Amino acid sequence: MDCHQEDNSVDQHGGPLAEEAVHALLDLIAPGSVLLAIDSLPGSYSNYTHLVDARCAEGSVFRIVVRRYAVFGTYDRGEKARREFKTLALLQANGIPAPQPLVLDEVGSILGSPGIVTGYVSGSQIHTPPDPTSWARALATMLARIHRVPCDVEAMSFLLDANAEASWFLRSGVVPDYMNAHPDGAAVWQVVHDLWPNRQRVAGSLVHIDYWSGNVLWDQDRIAAVVDWEEAAHGDPGIDVAYCRMDMFLSGLGPAADEFLVAYEAEVGRPVANLGLWELAAAARPMFHADGWVSQSPGRERFRRFIAQAMARAAT
Repeated sequence: MDCHQEDNSVDQHGGPLAEEAVHALLDLIAPGSVLLAIDSLPGSYSNYTHLVDARCAEGSVFRIVVRRYAVFGTYDRGEKARREFKTLALLQANGIPAPQPLVLDEVGSILGSPGIVTGYVSGSQIHTPPDPTSWARALATMLARIHRVPCDVEAMSFLLDANAEASWFLRSGVVPDYMNAHPDGAAVWQVVHDLWPNRQRVAGSLVHIDYWSGNVLWDQDRIAAVVDWEEAAHGDPGIDVAYCRMDMFLSGLGPAADEFLVAYEAEVGRPVANLGLWELAAAARPMFHADGWVSQSPGRERFRRFIAQAMARAAT
């Protein structure tokens, strides 16, 4: 979810995935295989995603997922493709459930535009869990595992700066119009701005940036994969904790958000530093895309309660 760029123009030329491109992919991945179907999948805000079904030469059926990155703001799509592909490889090497990276096409020589090809992971999203406590604990345990993934010099070369990405709305030095438009926006901006120079410095970790229920696939009560790593970064792990908590809170799962925090802190063995700061920073995202998220009841009221709690936390 690349809402940290104020130019939200998206290239609309992604269109259908060309069969010629798919045949070229299949020749590369599984020579002799036969294309069965190409279906468009709901992708994130800034990419086009397709599911490809094919049959191997010996008769078994397999699935791959093709992600092509749209022109969005000032992003280098090739850089984004490299980042997600290499992050998926890093996750696979460290036992984190994520799609298997298969093909990196950073210039679009096969796909027509920069993108990646991954294995397909069967699973479903859970937004309204039957057991919110167990659900929240599982999400916390997985996030702690992600934050323990070692990031060496090679990883640092392709990961974004998480702290800079999460504080995107401070870059201009003035309160953005979309924050001024919200009754709490100017106050949120000012508090983050004032706290920023004196925030607690913590050891950096791998940060998803967009860790929420929509980017986690489940197989019954087990997490099958964490997806959508195009903004993978290195920095304060509290960024992920704050954003996931906000998503739960806006979904009416406030107690689960608290359980998530307790479980995460138990996993890592320490309190989350800068949590109030990062919760307020997370709140800038719904202000940027308010329609349908926090513009109507009950989301609007939940959002303001979340901000009030984050303000109180940041003040302590």
